[in-house]
Amino acid sequence: MKNISIWLDELEKKSFKRLDKDINVDVLVVGGGITGISTAYHLSTGDLKVCLVEKNKLMEGVTSRTTGKLTYLQENIYSKLVNFHGKEKSKLYLESQKEAIKLVKGIIDSNKIDCNLDKVSSYVFDYDDIESVEEEIKLLNEFGVSLKLSNVFPNGEDINNAYFVEDTYVFHPIKYLSKLVDICSDRGINFYEDTKVISVDEDDGYYICKTDNNIIKAKYVVIAVHYPYFLFPFLMPFKSYLEKSYIEAFKVTKNYRFSAINITKPIISTRYYENNDDIYQLVLTNSHNYCFKNDEEKNFEELFNYNDQEAEYSWSNKDIMTNDLLPYIGRLNDSNVLIGTGYNTWGMTNGSLAGKIISDIILDRKNRYIDLFNPHRKLNLGSFLNFPVALFSSAYSFLKTKVSKNKEWYSERVRFEKRNGRDVGIYIDDDKQEHIVYNLCPHMKCSLIFNEIEKTWDCPCHGSRFDIDGKSIEGPSNYDITYSEE
Repeated sequence: MKNISIWLDELEKKSFKRLDKDINVDVLVVGGGITGISTAYHLSTGDLKVCLVEKNKLMEGVTSRTTGKLTYLQENIYSKLVNFHGKEKSKLYLESQKEAIKLVKGIIDSNKIDCNLDKVSSYVFDYDDIESVEEEIKLLNEFGVSLKLSNVFPNGEDINNAYFVEDTYVFHPIKYLSKLVDICSDRGINFYEDTKVISVDEDDGYYICKTDNNIIKAKYVVIAVHYPYFLFPFLMPFKSYLEKSYIEAFKVTKNYRFSAINITKPIISTRYYENNDDIYQLVLTNSHNYCFKNDEEKNFEELFNYNDQEAEYSWSNKDIMTNDLLPYIGRLNDSNVLIGTGYNTWGMTNGSLAGKIISDIILDRKNRYIDLFNPHRKLNLGSFLNFPVALFSSAYSFLKTKVSKNKEWYSERVRFEKRNGRDVGIYIDDDKQEHIVYNLCPHMKCSLIFNEIEKTWDCPCHGSRFDIDGKSIEGPSNYDITYSEE
């Protein structure tokens, strides 16, 4: 079994050079996932000079660990949005998700992109909460969605109280984005890997963006990373919390061409993927607030208990869950800094939509979803009710990491000690080699935990992730934790 996303394992990787000189651009996009690359694509037909930088490798972050669904049936999101924002905005969110699917489908068709796009039926169901299922059905009918009801999935599995639509899709997200990068490159957009933006400062109507060795001067800056940094005044930790989930892909004999998800914890989400002679069923489950469950071996075991067949691939992913259930997409205050984040597990539609919204703002075009996703939208009662959840999650995670570093689930290969007066974490690999890192996340000084399944150092507070030797591979931390004897 491989502890890697199936999308990354199958793809021939491209490489891009590191930025090695000072440059001036109209738009700097920071982040090489679906939001950043989609933004670059929508800007590529204009006259603006655009570049995109990624601190690690393009398309290898959170986007690479998705299940690759393009659907507007998203658990019982619309009933929840009515409670937070009212029916008008709930319906507008529905329309935005349909628009996102249409947008991606149009890009794929017009550019003849081979990304295993497959039209499938999307099912929503639940084993216990029948009342919520019925409430969502009633609301979707009111919104004009043509639903069908079913007591059985296409693969023959009996299920009560399911509803579905037939105009949704699944795809290979990295094949799709890889082609967008090719298109953008042909249109003159430059991509740089291993280029870390350390700071963004405004100066006389421009932004001075410092990397490790160079300066990028830009009129607009798009922060298209999973967990935005440089944004302390935005107070991201108080407006959201992290949810972690686990995915496996195992071989099956038939592609039943449907996806499904239930509406109560534990979430079970599934889809099929066919490539050449192999067919896989992908299953996501065991979603939880990241601050409460950090025993990764146990979490993966719960995933594997879903069925008796051994998985070919298994991996994990994290999602930012916003207090009011809507993403943050758009301009920060009156500045020319824009963000796209907080997709509440639906990054393929919302990340694609963010690229279009952000580019429309920069190009001064109208977009009917700008106000809906405005990062500075007015707080509502739901936001206030969820504020303590986000605050408690951050505080609880921080305190828990300080109380006990040596977790009861660690093997003898993991230990923590002081070296040269500083806290370090140590992992001993199969060859008896020590991998030593500083055991504090540079973001907000939470102590780290070691993920023995995926061999990463993880921050349980805000989701920063580092490889086995301390290189930052996922934010919000923008710095490494590599250990030095000096």
